[in-house]
Amino acid sequence: MANRYLLGLDVGSSSVKASLVDADSGKCAASAFFPEHEAPIKAAKAGWAEQDPQSWWNYAKLSLAKVMADAGAKADDIKAIGISYQMHGLVCVDKDLQPLRPSIIWCDSRAVPYGERAFNEIGAEKCLSHLLNSPGNFTAAKLAWVKDNEPDSVFKRIHKIMLPGDYVAMRLSGQVNTTVSGLSEGMFWDFKENSVASFLMDYYGFDQSLIPDIVPTFSIQSRVSATAAKETGLKEGTPITYRAGDQPNNALSLNVFNPGEIASTAGTSGVVYGVLGDVNYDKKSRVNTFAHVNHGENGQTRLGVLLCINGTGILNAWIRRNVAPDGMGYSDMNDLAATAPIGSDGVCIIPFGNGAERVLENREVGCMVSGINFNKHGKAHLMRAAQEGIVFSFCYGMEIMSQMGMDIHKIHAGKANMFLSPLFRETLAGVSGATIDLYDTDGSVGAARGAGIGAGIYKDHDEAFSTLEKLQVIEPDDAHCDEYLHAYAHWKEALEKMV
Repeated sequence: MANRYLLGLDVGSSSVKASLVDADSGKCAASAFFPEHEAPIKAAKAGWAEQDPQSWWNYAKLSLAKVMADAGAKADDIKAIGISYQMHGLVCVDKDLQPLRPSIIWCDSRAVPYGERAFNEIGAEKCLSHLLNSPGNFTAAKLAWVKDNEPDSVFKRIHKIMLPGDYVAMRLSGQVNTTVSGLSEGMFWDFKENSVASFLMDYYGFDQSLIPDIVPTFSIQSRVSATAAKETGLKEGTPITYRAGDQPNNALSLNVFNPGEIASTAGTSGVVYGVLGDVNYDKKSRVNTFAHVNHGENGQTRLGVLLCINGTGILNAWIRRNVAPDGMGYSDMNDLAATAPIGSDGVCIIPFGNGAERVLENREVGCMVSGINFNKHGKAHLMRAAQEGIVFSFCYGMEIMSQMGMDIHKIHAGKANMFLSPLFRETLAGVSGATIDLYDTDGSVGAARGAGIGAGIYKDHDEAFSTLEKLQVIEPDDAHCDEYLHAYAHWKEALEKMV
């Protein structure tokens, strides 16, 4: 029997990862990423961040060649291609589909004033009710910067604008298209009118012809061209059937599709991404809301509400460097932290020491440690308080999601980073009251499964994720529920004094 592989490409700012997933068993046959060291980001000025789109294509070809070789796969074996990508970037191409300038990527902050001006001049109610967000520092505001600062050399020559994933799909197929999910993350989608946000386009002076054709997230969006087949070794005509930004795709990877389900990650920064079943927004714009991967399917509303906390794993790393004994690893830190009682015996850490936090309305409040008693507190209390502070910041954002109408009952996460800590997991389950399911997956594997849905190899997401390996389930500890909630209330009191 011939192999049936699904190819997933995850286009990040540090690397491009490729994975081949066996369509029948659901197992990952091979994965590879390039470059092996973090990809360069050019910062010509403070706050700028740019990458050459051609580099993504080069990395994709290198990672693809390696997974094909490692799996012993042939071009005919690849049945569909899915793409995940770094969100909010801007790629501008001319009529020959050549980039006119480096991509302005997600962490570039030069467009903040353009988004703020639009929010104030158009009005908060109009922006939030139609875009579900402030125009902020997203793709539309980045394009406004280009229009204002590079009017002749770039803006007047733009044929189409793209997100990073759109660009890689274009290199594979020669066709330019995008998705509603992608347009929503760039602030180009009007949820009230269910169309391109003409009011924002008009405000910035953008012609609607700049927007690529719109294709469904799960569909035959395009096919590998003869040119790309020669460059990559793929078979001409192989369908590209799925595309999504990294956070919606991470949720898909963790089988998060339905209202009330949450996908969470906790690396250097932390993300909580929940699915909402009705169009809504936070009036203070403390979280971002985009179209989820399955928004609009069968007429259903599926929005992804994104909470990002900057000071998560970076706080735990700081504790390791500055509090833990020399040579102590994270596992031993977790064990030591667990010897302190729930609530850390009154020690409280506010973990916002890594820049301005959107959940705090873009305030930069810093990290605070309070409640220390020199006669009874030690390293264990600080280590536990750090993990509790991270969990409490997640729950603080999840309360905003609940106020928007999200009934949170399950959290899906990969068993990695902070989720390796039993204390972290148990505290999150205890405070949120949600069950936590831990899985073995990543973005490129998720993109491959998404491709299987889009190609019709899987009839729906239930079939696509039936083989997803669940590693562990953490249930809320009812016996200690009051202690967790008391500790969280104490933390919120400390936060409110700061802000």
